[in-house]
Amino acid sequence: MRFGVLGPVAAWTDSGEPVTVPGLKVRALLADLLLHEGRPVPADRLLDDLWGDDLPGNPSGTLSAKVSQLRRAFEDAEPGSRALVVSGPAGYSLKVDSATYDALQFTAYLEQGQLEEALALWRGPAYADFADEAFVSATVARLSELRLGAQESHYTDVSALTALVAEHPLRERLRAAHIKALYRAGRQSEALDSYEQLRGLLADELGLDPGPELVALQQSVLTQELPARRNNLPAQLTELIGRGVALAEIGRRLTEDRLVTLTGPGGVGKTRLAIAAAAEAAGRFRDGVTLVELAGIAPDALDVTGSLTDALQVALDLRDVGGEDVVEHLADVLGERLLVLDNCEHVISEAAALTDRLLASAPGLRVLATSREPLGLTGEAVWNVPTLGVPALGSTVDDLQESTAVQLFVTRAAAADRAFALSDENASAVAVLCRRLDGIPLALELAATRVRALGVAGLVARLDDRFRLLATGHRGAAPRQQTLMAMIDWSWELLSPDEQAVLRRLAVHADGWTPEAAEAVCGVDVLDVLVRLVDRSLVVPVAGADGMRYRLLESVAAYCVDKLHKAGEYEAVRSRHRQYYVELAALASTHLYGAEQGVWLQRLDDESGNLCSALDGAVAAGDDGLAQQLVSSLGWYWFLRGRFAEARRSLEAVPETPVLAAWLAGYMYLHGDNGATALRDRCMADVGPRSVFWMALHCSDSGDLSQALAMLEQCLASFEQSGDRWGIAAVLAARAKHAHVRADLEALRSDSAESARLFRALGDRWGQLQALGWLGSHAELVGDFRGAVKLHTEALRMAEELGLWPDVAGEYGWLGWTAVREGDYAQAAAYGEQAFQLALEQGNRPMESLGALVLGFAARRSGELDVAEKRLQTLLDEARRQDDSVLYLSMVLDELGFLLELQGELTAARALHVEAYELGVEQESRRSMAWSLEGIAGTLALSAPAVAVRMLGAAVVVRETEGLPTTAAEEADVLRIGGAARAALGDGYDVEYAAGRLLTLEDAYALVPV
Repeated sequence: MRFGVLGPVAAWTDSGEPVTVPGLKVRALLADLLLHEGRPVPADRLLDDLWGDDLPGNPSGTLSAKVSQLRRAFEDAEPGSRALVVSGPAGYSLKVDSATYDALQFTAYLEQGQLEEALALWRGPAYADFADEAFVSATVARLSELRLGAQESHYTDVSALTALVAEHPLRERLRAAHIKALYRAGRQSEALDSYEQLRGLLADELGLDPGPELVALQQSVLTQELPARRNNLPAQLTELIGRGVALAEIGRRLTEDRLVTLTGPGGVGKTRLAIAAAAEAAGRFRDGVTLVELAGIAPDALDVTGSLTDALQVALDLRDVGGEDVVEHLADVLGERLLVLDNCEHVISEAAALTDRLLASAPGLRVLATSREPLGLTGEAVWNVPTLGVPALGSTVDDLQESTAVQLFVTRAAAADRAFALSDENASAVAVLCRRLDGIPLALELAATRVRALGVAGLVARLDDRFRLLATGHRGAAPRQQTLMAMIDWSWELLSPDEQAVLRRLAVHADGWTPEAAEAVCGVDVLDVLVRLVDRSLVVPVAGADGMRYRLLESVAAYCVDKLHKAGEYEAVRSRHRQYYVELAALASTHLYGAEQGVWLQRLDDESGNLCSALDGAVAAGDDGLAQQLVSSLGWYWFLRGRFAEARRSLEAVPETPVLAAWLAGYMYLHGDNGATALRDRCMADVGPRSVFWMALHCSDSGDLSQALAMLEQCLASFEQSGDRWGIAAVLAARAKHAHVRADLEALRSDSAESARLFRALGDRWGQLQALGWLGSHAELVGDFRGAVKLHTEALRMAEELGLWPDVAGEYGWLGWTAVREGDYAQAAAYGEQAFQLALEQGNRPMESLGALVLGFAARRSGELDVAEKRLQTLLDEARRQDDSVLYLSMVLDELGFLLELQGELTAARALHVEAYELGVEQESRRSMAWSLEGIAGTLALSAPAVAVRMLGAAVVVRETEGLPTTAAEEADVLRIGGAARAALGDGYDVEYAAGRLLTLEDAYALVPV
């Protein structure tokens, strides 16, 4: 049987059937017993709680009778349940635990960080049917406080948080959640108003100021920073073996400490354990979990801190941070998140400094780091990752199976050799092997790959020899590190000279490589060798953009770099590495403007670490020509991927050329830098038309429309003369933007259509997305909704392929709107929610409004009036705060007017429709005016049916003459209004309708009662 007090006090059978508990006093008895969570309650206490001063004539007998009634109710509902009510010397009690009692389950969920599950248990106020009784007041207060705390941490819905703020206006943490939710909903001014309301209340009622965290939050709202929920943890291909206790301990640490650092030697499994722990804890963080891999950052980079922040931006999928202080921006964006920083040891000082600043600036942030040494920060919880448990001497086969080291070794060995299994014959050798390798996961896995060739006994014999050779190890190094080094050194010695040469040369790669890269950098044919190195688990295969990529394990890479230096090959191999990646970037730059754009974008993503390493190396070596060639080749890639800060820093690190100055000017425009125009004017005469186009594309956003258009016309003439079809298409798409600003429909249609045609022939998806977007805007302006949806569907596919998520949100919004028009409200809500949430993550306010609009329309038309009213009213409030009328305002006014009419609020509904009609007049939108007139008719269908019918007649003529499509779903309101008027007019309906068809919209509007 199960019990609940998070709402009305109730009991259910195990099958979910409600238990009828007769009589108020019996239910109060159940409430009192539940209050004590299984602890005995003295009879005197129960009598006092249930009757107070008004005791019955026979108090103990009456109480006993009530207990019997409660037991009988339980027994009738579920045989055997009467035994749940226990009587003893200390009093009465009820057997409950966290599995059967919602209050206990609630607190258990809270302790585990499962806020969503905890809040889902509530069915109303705690002890709702006994809330006025004194005996429950303390417990109700405690549970309510816990619930409110969970809501503060978990809720992101504006309406829910607004209601809570109204109940608890002075709670700062709740107010912070409310401010964040408003901002995430695109309602920045309301977020600031909420802060000011609290500041005023604190000053007036308590004489206090808001706390520093709220002040910091206000500043983040003012600077327009938006946290986004992300979880980029990679899926793991193999089971994590032997780490259950470790995961539980790290999870507890993450609850108690804001910075947890997993330390230990290379190969002990820090990264694997961190990813698993983060995955388990993900649900506890409002803004998700973000993994940042630092292995690809060179410790001798030009700007290590800048490289760290770049890596963080890429992991967060930020298009650009802007502003002067990147770290402060990132702290705001991180919000309430778990940040996993993997492989900090080679950039320990910079990683520690960045972590310190982020934790200081982001109160809701927690960091899980992996490193061979602690970060050394105040408040850091250092958790040394233990090796796996090894078997004791004399262990039996059954004992061995309990050893986590043996479990890992046997699992991996069986994967390498299907004939292998733990047995009496090999048990002793397996035990020795696991002990000698100290249970280090990497060492065990390396050994397991050799089982098929050498057998376990052969492995043990070789380990014995190798350990004696390296018994002293490195002075001052930990014994486990010596053991791991011995294991890697042993593996190295087993390689042939050509395998050793390839392996050490591969170590110059920053973050993996392709077979082609390996061959160019190593200077020899590597394919067969690479396969053998993979078999030995010294090289790890990973999936790449267009085939297999490879990487070295961390410890193996460090070992091989040392070998490369000792062989005297380091500088020569690094030089080949730089040359290869400069040539790769140059080749990629030619493919980023055509049909293979998506593949090459992903290929450059995969090589991001190597490209950064190549640039750093070229600058450090003083090879200006190579560095200039590389940044010029990457200019368009950085733009498509939104890596504006990285692009600008790289461009500023190399000597200027006119072409590089043009690239830099464009990025300065994107950052709102006032020096962009001067740089543009200085270099424009010395660069080609594509560089001029690049600058024109962005200077229009600074308000320089006339100059931008003149530059576009200049480019167009050059492109037409040279036959550069990509350039022509790009200029036409950019010029369509100007036509849209001027509302020049014919220019908008012709430029965007021709741009789309050219880009489609070229196969350039970025270009097609731009052109199709403007074609879609034209179709929407002229009422061709089906055509618009077709265009936006095609654009959606392209946006997803390119990872342009704000554009994806917009396309989902348009698909949702089409579903509304066609009456598929469930599909509309699904699309609308996708649009809204994705736009919210990206901080794209217009697309948030589109998503909310779709959700509001779908809810109203599917009968969810309360949901619709909240959505539409939020949009209306937001629109009214704008200085100018937003484009969707008339639509929202009319839809909210229809909703109020359905609720019987005819006067308020008519006022909204009238306002919408007048907006339609201002915008010269006959379609909007007709829709508003139909809404006004709905408010008059009963009081002035003849006027209402005439309005319907006038509106339908406009729909017919203007060619505005009307679906069956859209006719629902008109049919409902017309039906009400027909019922009132009878045969007179057709006469009035015919008369209305002869009226203009203006004539019909004049009939509105004053």
